[in-house]
Amino acid sequence: MMPRSSNPASDGLWVILGGGGMLGRAWSESLRADPPPGGWRALTRAQCDITSEADAAAAIAPGVGVVVNAAAWTDVDGAEADEAGALRVNADGPAILAERCQTVGALLVHYSTDYVFDGAAATPYRVDHPRAPINAYGRSKAAGEERIESSGCDHLIVRTSWLYAAHGGNFVNTIARACRAKPSLRVVADQIGRPTSCDSLVAATRRLIAAGARGAQHACDAGECSWFDLARAIARRVNPACRVEPCATDEFPRPAPRPAYSVLDLSATEALIGPLTPWPDALARTLDRMTQEDAAEAAAPGRRSA
Repeated sequence: MMPRSSNPASDGLWVILGGGGMLGRAWSESLRADPPPGGWRALTRAQCDITSEADAAAAIAPGVGVVVNAAAWTDVDGAEADEAGALRVNADGPAILAERCQTVGALLVHYSTDYVFDGAAATPYRVDHPRAPINAYGRSKAAGEERIESSGCDHLIVRTSWLYAAHGGNFVNTIARACRAKPSLRVVADQIGRPTSCDSLVAATRRLIAAGARGAQHACDAGECSWFDLARAIARRVNPACRVEPCATDEFPRPAPRPAYSVLDLSATEALIGPLTPWPDALARTLDRMTQEDAAEAAAPGRRSA
């Protein structure tokens, strides 16, 4: 079981927003296995659009103790073409939630990103490092942080990076399937960060809440690597015959520039809640789960073998 918090707000109802997404699903699994004392509910975008004041008021009623915002605009390249849209979801939405949490006395737990930093550092970014995003997505997330901080609400901003799960659209899922289908892959080797599984992130967040953490914190799986290193680790478990080769970022130009080095410093978080999961261990668990879920789906009634 997760440690219990001494914060009275944590004894109220927990509301998870973005419940239909990759991170929201991980939250539901965690809370289903170990529910908080005041109960919980997860709401999809259709049930609560965080950019709607009316939806926020209905979802965050008196008696709600913790609001977890797992809803976000996550299309990094798409934000370059529609920065206003990204700002609406990643900044205006959190501001609405912050105002409502302030009104009812709830703790707002909000997720942010390594992309609020410029990627020019050579050592991990501390929580108090100045924000300097280099793309529209990063600017929208930085603006969300600023709006929450200025709201006066009780808040915990959790920055994370390179998020993935056994389900949904993400790098690990994409590479695992590509490794099974192709003899070789070329993957960027000059971007460095911390891969993080959704399961690890939820567990770390719950421990941070229980520890009474506030303000900005970093929560990622421990260790660092390049996208190439991560892809190679996936191939070794999924299909060792698939050859993974390194390449440079400029070989695959994208609309949004990416930080070259976006490693988040974990020292403050680990001082509060202890060591975080090494990324190779979290990756292995996720890939094992993917294999199990694929096997279960293939064996489900009504499925015909090829």
